[in-house]
Amino acid sequence: MSKKLALVFLLLLAPLGEICAAQYPTPSQGDFVLKNFRFTSGEMLPELRLHYLTLGKPQRDAQGAVRNAVLILHGTAGTGGQFIRPEFAGELFGSGGLLDAERYFLILPDGIGHGRSSKPSDELRGHFPHYGYLDMIEAQYQLLKEGLGVNHLRLVMGTSMGGMQTWLWGERHPDFMDALMPLASLPTQISGRNRVWRRIVIDAIRNDREWRGGNYSTQPPSLRTAEEMLYFMGSNPILRQQQMPTLAESDSKLDLAIADWLKTDDANDLLYQIEASRDYNPGPDLEKIRAPLLAVNSADDLINPPELGILEREIKRVPKGRAVVLPMSPETRGHGTHTVAVVWKQYLGELLAASSR
Repeated sequence: MSKKLALVFLLLLAPLGEICAAQYPTPSQGDFVLKNFRFTSGEMLPELRLHYLTLGKPQRDAQGAVRNAVLILHGTAGTGGQFIRPEFAGELFGSGGLLDAERYFLILPDGIGHGRSSKPSDELRGHFPHYGYLDMIEAQYQLLKEGLGVNHLRLVMGTSMGGMQTWLWGERHPDFMDALMPLASLPTQISGRNRVWRRIVIDAIRNDREWRGGNYSTQPPSLRTAEEMLYFMGSNPILRQQQMPTLAESDSKLDLAIADWLKTDDANDLLYQIEASRDYNPGPDLEKIRAPLLAVNSADDLINPPELGILEREIKRVPKGRAVVLPMSPETRGHGTHTVAVVWKQYLGELLAASSR
């Protein structure tokens, strides 16, 4: 879900120049500024900046429609750059890969409130507009159409929050893409335990005296509590036990991970990122999804546990929908399995083949 949940320690973001492997092109990066962007809350920003990475070049058909663009969406607290790693880009973007950057135009944006896109910690802090997933999708849509000249997508895929947004993309713009692949997500409103852990993070920050309504001069202590909750939700118990077999090692690894995240993270940014899920509710409109959709979850995902049966039930309402739940294995990483492409890329291949023109 976040860069913590999504990458489960092994996929921590590195500087762009250090993470580009030789087997695929170095990403280009840019910023698109949306003027007078109005949020669903009614709030407005005179300038909303979206940062993005791209690999490859767009290709158009005789009618001028882009046919090779792929939109890849990150999880809560992540960035588009988190995918430029051996575990993801190294498996998919290289020569002959399923998303070979010589064939596809790959677009990896930083969502509103994340990475180098506009976010509370830039300046406005607690006065930053309260955005939701619908705002993030609208900004992505404008980036594609107005910023990059992309009028059609070969594929929308995303991990965790990005997976949830993939379901919404299929509902809100059903003719804009050829295929959809949500990873580590459920097509239902945030509820139950998934809501509880988010409320713990939200309440910890908002009820912290040192948060000061978002106008703190140093990071409030509650940021550590929030980070520890994200750490807790990210992996599976077997892997954690292997990594942390004693009390001392458990405390040490937890402290090291949190200390690293506290160097760069911001309480307002994290609070807004977690709260953004409040408007996620694809359930009522699943029948509107027209493109082939293949959802992939893992059985050891603490955030989206398969025993709920939600994915299996709701996928039946998607006209061209299919769902796969990966069994727990030495290769799965709990919620973070979504970024370990070797585990699920065969299903991406099947989706691309089934949706080819």
